Amino acid sequence: MKVTGFLAFAILSVSILSYGMTSASADTHLPLTAKTELSQYSDGSDIKITGNIRNFDSNSTLASGITYLIFSPEGNRVGLGQIDPADITDDGMFTKTIKSGGPVWKTGGDYAIQIHYKTSKVIVEFNYAGGAAPAPPPPPPPPKAPEPILEPEPEPKVEPEPEPILEPEPQPTCGAGTVLKGGICVVDAPAADPPKSGCLIATATYGTELAPQVQMLREIRDNTVMSTGSGASFMTVFNDVYYSFSPYVADLERENPAFREAVKAFITPMISSLAIMSLAEDGSESHVLGLGITVIALNLGMYIAAPAMIGFKVHRHIKSRMN
Repeated sequence: MKVTGFLAFAILSVSILSYGMTSASADTHLPLTAKTELSQYSDGSDIKITGNIRNFDSNSTLASGITYLIFSPEGNRVGLGQIDPADITDDGMFTKTIKSGGPVWKTGGDYAIQIHYKTSKVIVEFNYAGGAAPAPPPPPPPPKAPEPILEPEPEPKVEPEPEPILEPEPQPTCGAGTVLKGGICVVDAPAADPPKSGCLIATATYGTELAPQVQMLREIRDNTVMSTGSGASFMTVFNDVYYSFSPYVADLERENPAFREAVKAFITPMISSLAIMSLAEDGSESHVLGLGITVIALNLGMYIAAPAMIGFKVHRHIKSRMN
């Protein structure tokens, strides 16, 4: 009887603790929703975006702005910007108006807007017509006086010959993991997810995504590293690690100016060394891999080997003076 009562108490305790941990964990995720006012826009139109952040607390010191990026049908970034926390209402509602068109909006089609708030992301799509709205048609000409209708002579009817009925060709049956395209079975490759694009720590350090340092990091990542298979694999692993802590570091930088300056002093040499990657030829595995190893070795020397050597020499100097 005592054993049964003890087991019941233990199960009840674990259930209560699990419920508390689940609620605390759920509060850290803020679902994000957004939409555009229309589904299609022409060149020069105002694209109005409205959205909501559930459980948004405007008085919280962790409240941050919203970042958005616009991608063309080919996957190229054609615009980006931010929504200040002051523009978000107390109930989490926000509105942003963007002007469509420009030199980088080259083609019409389905454009995508990626909206980021902390670790939450939502994608909104719209159709861009690729030019100004068409002018209204000119008014029709005034009607002419009707001409007399001449009755045509009846022609003898010719019975058409029946067309031969062609049997449809049998369609091949595709196996699992393949689809029928152009009459043949091909591998059904899933569409790749759009890459994460938020340099959160660098953006918080330099104050905006439009800073030259942040833009350089994006260009090296998108145009150089991601252009090769090995670079894409490296970025997949790096993103899993980086985005596990970068939102918290970025929030601390916004709250503490002294911490932000310390982070800037720490990452500036690393960002400067990454400029070496711009020498790599886009799409070249050997160039990207070789220069990538060089940059990693250089940073290991700056951040680990050099401090260790200085500490070792200082230790030897102090020890020799004590002797």
